[in-house]
Amino acid sequence: MTDLLFILRSLRSRAFQTATTIATVAVAVGLMATLLSMRDAGRAAFRRGSGNIDLLLAAEPGPLVAVLNALFHAGAPANPIPFARYLEIRDGYPWAWTVPILQGDNYRGYPAIATTTDFFARYEPSPGQPWELAEGRLFERPFEVVLGADVAAATRIGTGGRILLTHGSGGSREGGHDGHVHEEYEYEVVGVLAPSGSAHDRALFTDLESSWVLHAFDRHEREGRHVHVGVEDLEEVDRQITGILLKVPSRSGSSVGAAIAQQFDRMRRESGLTVAQPAQEVGKLLAVVSNVEQLLLAMAGVVLLASGVGIMLSLTSSMDLRRRQVAIIRVLGASRGKVLAMTLTESALLGLGGAVAGILLAGVGNTIVAASLARQLGLVVPWSFDPAVVLGLVVGTTVLAALAGTGPAILAYRTPVAAHLRPIG
Repeated sequence: MTDLLFILRSLRSRAFQTATTIATVAVAVGLMATLLSMRDAGRAAFRRGSGNIDLLLAAEPGPLVAVLNALFHAGAPANPIPFARYLEIRDGYPWAWTVPILQGDNYRGYPAIATTTDFFARYEPSPGQPWELAEGRLFERPFEVVLGADVAAATRIGTGGRILLTHGSGGSREGGHDGHVHEEYEYEVVGVLAPSGSAHDRALFTDLESSWVLHAFDRHEREGRHVHVGVEDLEEVDRQITGILLKVPSRSGSSVGAAIAQQFDRMRRESGLTVAQPAQEVGKLLAVVSNVEQLLLAMAGVVLLASGVGIMLSLTSSMDLRRRQVAIIRVLGASRGKVLAMTLTESALLGLGGAVAGILLAGVGNTIVAASLARQLGLVVPWSFDPAVVLGLVVGTTVLAALAGTGPAILAYRTPVAAHLRPIG
C-alpha cells in the first residue's frame, strides 16, 4: 500500500471529522476569494455606471445622494427644479451638452425617467458605449416609452405593449404608502434597449411632456378640478425636473479637469443647487467601501487562521487514538521521518481539499452577489478569478494547514513503539 493511499484511507476512516475540517477551511477560503474577486469588478462597475457626464445638478441634500438617485436609481429625488431654471443654466454657458431628467414615477418598482431624446444622443451610460436598441425605436411623441433591458426581460413586455405608470409613496392622492396608478394616461412601449451594463437597464424612459401632463392632472384633482389635461394645458408650475446632466466643452490642448473644477465652483456659487462630480462621488463611495472591505478581509483571515487551528486540534485528537496504528507502521519499517512526513501530508491534504472547495464555493458566492447587484442597482459585475489570487490562496492555505499539522506530526514522531504494541485489554 502506498503512503498516499494509506493517508486517504486514514482520512476516510474519520469521514465526519475530515468533512467538518474541510468545510471550515472552505468557508474561510470562499469568503476570502469572493471578497478579492468581487472587489475590483465591483469598483469597475460603479465607475463605469457613472457615465460620461462631468457634472450633475440636483436639488438634493448632498452630492452623493444626487449621484446615487440620478444615475443608480437608489431612490426618487424629493425636490424639483423649475424647467425655467434649467433653461437659464443651459443658456448661461457654452456647455458641450445638457440633458434634463425627471424622476418620481415607476412601473412595477422599476424607475421611470422622463427626459429628452438628447439623453440617448449625448449621454453614454458607460463611457465609450453609446445606447443601442434591441427592438423598436426611441420615443418620438408624448406617452411613448422605451424599456431598459432588465425591465423588458422581467416584465416580458415588448414593443406594442401598453403600461400604466405609478407615482409617489406617501403623498399620493389616495394617501397610501404604495403610491397611485396614473390610470388616466396609458403609455405605449415603442422600443427596448440593449443591455448597457449600467443601472439604466432597470429603468424606463419617456418624454418630459407626458410626465408633466400626469402630474398636472394630479394637481388639478387636488384643487378639485376633474378635467382632462393635455400638453397644451400645461402651466409653468407643471414644468419641473429633478436633475441636469452636464458636459463641459473640451478644447485641444486645454485641461478638461481644470474646466470641470472651474464650472463646479461656479455652479455651486451661482445655481443654488447641489452640484456633484459623479466620478469624484463614486470615488468617495468606493473609499468608504474599501474600509469595509479591509475589515471583511481581516475577518476572513481570522476565520482562515481559526480553520488552521481546527486542523491542528482535529489531528491532535485523532493522534491519541492512532498511536497504536503509528507503532504498527514503525514496526513494518517506516522511519520516524516517514511518519512525520505522512502526518504533515495528511494535514496539507485537508488544507488543499478545503482550498479547492472554497474556490468552488466562491464561484457560487460571486454569482449570488453579482445577481444581487444587477437586481438592486442594475450593475453588471462580470466577475472572474485572478489565477494568481487563486494560486496564492490554494498554496497559502495548504502551507498553513501543513504548519498546523506540525504539532500532531511531532506527536506521531515521538510515539514509542513498544508502549503501544502491548496487547489490548
